[in-house]
Amino acid sequence: MPNYLMAGGARLTQQPGRFVAIGDSFTEGVGDWDPRLPNGVRGWADRVAKQLSKVNPAWEYANLAIRSRRLDPIVNEQIDVALAMEPTLISFYAGGNDILELRQDMDDLLARYAAAVDRLCSSGAQVVLFTGFDVPLNPVFGPMKRRNHQFNDAVRQLVADNADRGAVLLDYWTLDAFSDQRMWDVDKLHMNRAGHRYLAIQFLELFGIDHFLEFEPFGPTKRVGPVGYTVREVEWWREFVMPMFGRRRRGVTLGDSLSPRWPEPIRPADGMKRLYRKRLRRLGQDAFASLGSNNE
Repeated sequence: MPNYLMAGGARLTQQPGRFVAIGDSFTEGVGDWDPRLPNGVRGWADRVAKQLSKVNPAWEYANLAIRSRRLDPIVNEQIDVALAMEPTLISFYAGGNDILELRQDMDDLLARYAAAVDRLCSSGAQVVLFTGFDVPLNPVFGPMKRRNHQFNDAVRQLVADNADRGAVLLDYWTLDAFSDQRMWDVDKLHMNRAGHRYLAIQFLELFGIDHFLEFEPFGPTKRVGPVGYTVREVEWWREFVMPMFGRRRRGVTLGDSLSPRWPEPIRPADGMKRLYRKRLRRLGQDAFASLGSNNE
C-alpha cells in the first residue's frame, strides 16, 4: 500500500507527484512581487512547490493561474489543460473576481463552481479548495462581503460532500494572522510576501509536510489617527478601487496580456529562477530567428 502523509483529513503520498495550481491572482502570486520570476511574482504556490521538491526533487509543478480571471475563463482555459497533465495534487481557487461584480447571481455562480469541483475530483487527484478571507473593507462593499460568506459556506459543504473523492479544505477564513493589515499588499485585496509565505506554510502543514519556511509574528501595530486613516482611504480609492471599476466598465483586466507563469510541468528542484532565465533566453533566440527569417 502507498505510504501516506496525513493531517486533518488530507492525504498525500510520500512518492513524488505533480502539483498543478489553478485560479486567479490569489494563486498566480500577485502581491508577492519578484521580477526574477514569470509575470513578476512568486506567491504561495511557488513556495509550496519548492518545498515539495526539497522532500523529493522529482516533484513537478505547473501554475496556470492568471490575475483577474473570473470563474468561467478559469474553468474553460485551465481545467482541461491541468487534467491533461495527470496531476496528483491540484489547488483550485476561483470565484473571487465574480463576487466583486456589482451584481452577481450567487446560486448560479455556486452551481458552476460545484460542477468545476466535480470535474477535478473525478480525476483522482488530491484537490485543495479554499475559502475566501473576510478582508476588512469599507462598508460600501457590504454586499460583496455577504457573498463571500455565502461562498465560504458552499465551499465547506462541497469539501464535506467530496472528502472521499480527495477534496480537502484550507479554510483561509479562519486564519487569524490575516487580520493584521501587514499581511496585505497596498491594494488591500492581495496578500503581500509575508501573507503568501504564511499561506504556503498552512498548505504544507495541512499535509504534515516538513518544510524550511519560517514566519515571525509581527510586533504591536502602530496606531493610526483619524486623519491618517482618512488619507489612506482616499489614496486607496484613487489608486486601486476606482481604476478597478473603470477596467470592469471597459471590459479589460490586468491579466489580458499575460500567460500562465508555469504552463508546463517543471521541476522546482532545478531552480525556478534559473528555469525562467532559460525560458527568456530561448524566447529571445526564437524572436531573433524569426526576425532573421522575415528579412530574407
